[in-house]
Amino acid sequence: MAVTYDTGALVAADRGERRAWARHRALLEQRVTPTVPAPVLAQGWRGGAKQALLAKLLAGCQVEPLEDEQARAVGALAARAGATDVVDATVVEGALRRQDVVISSDPGDLRSIATAAGHSLEVQRP
Repeated sequence: MAVTYDTGALVAADRGERRAWARHRALLEQRVTPTVPAPVLAQGWRGGAKQALLAKLLAGCQVEPLEDEQARAVGALAARAGATDVVDATVVEGALRRQDVVISSDPGDLRSIATAAGHSLEVQRP
């Protein structure tokens, strides 16, 4: 199972929520490296020592950069879905491309974007 973390997953880990950490440890034990799209990281990161837990989580993740070609695909997807949140569109574009499960506290918006692309998306709560 491949996994993409949305901002809600990062926030849950940063708050020290046991369920989020248990899932993350289980993924790492299964040798699954969660993907964190760069815009998700930008949305969730505020820096400083207060985010030591988030820094620890990110050490076990792959941060996916947003390159030109993908940025154009994300923009087109957002337009098709009538979405204004490019972070959500970035999460959906990458998850659909990789066939990932998404860990998010905002399943409705993500599923709507995926539906606009003609796909379904599995979203689980952090």
